[in-house]
Amino acid sequence: MSLRLLWDLDGTIFDTYPAILNSFCSVYEEVHGKSVNKNEALRWLKRTSKEAFAYFGISEEFRERFKELDHAQAEAESPPFEGIEFILATADVNVIVTHRTKTSTKELLVKWGLYDYFDEIVSPDDDGFPRKPDVAAYEYVHNKYQLDWAIGDRALDLIPAKAVGLKTCAFQNDEIEADLHIDSYTMSLIEKLK
Repeated sequence: MSLRLLWDLDGTIFDTYPAILNSFCSVYEEVHGKSVNKNEALRWLKRTSKEAFAYFGISEEFRERFKELDHAQAEAESPPFEGIEFILATADVNVIVTHRTKTSTKELLVKWGLYDYFDEIVSPDDDGFPRKPDVAAYEYVHNKYQLDWAIGDRALDLIPAKAVGLKTCAFQNDEIEADLHIDSYTMSLIEKLK
């Protein structure tokens, strides 16, 4: 039986939350002149950075600063999660839908030797699709590849997947609705996905 997977990138393939959190904390400190509670910040960032900005009273004007800091840290300090390469190698099709640019996505994948596992990378901003949780990018890749599962770490990764008929796998987030919840990439995951 073939296995066709749709992936989110940040927080799902790569452990980018430390970099994202550090970048957010730096921006918070620049804006408010004091430190933020890291656990609370991470909880909001796992929803969306837009919601975190609003909740913590940071103007959208600081979005570019946040992206600059995050990009620099993520490139330097965000390894792929352990076991991910085995899952990618086992799947027949792997596609990514990410809010990152295609350029930074490709740089990260190439750096860690994972680029060749992917059949396509969709960046809504680069490819003209609305951002997640809109279903347009998911419809496009699902129609093209007849995907089975979507794997993501936030609700906005899985909501459009359900809408287009994919099974959903939540990675390291028990607070979101999904068909399957996992905390690590192990060989037994392949059996669960098939």
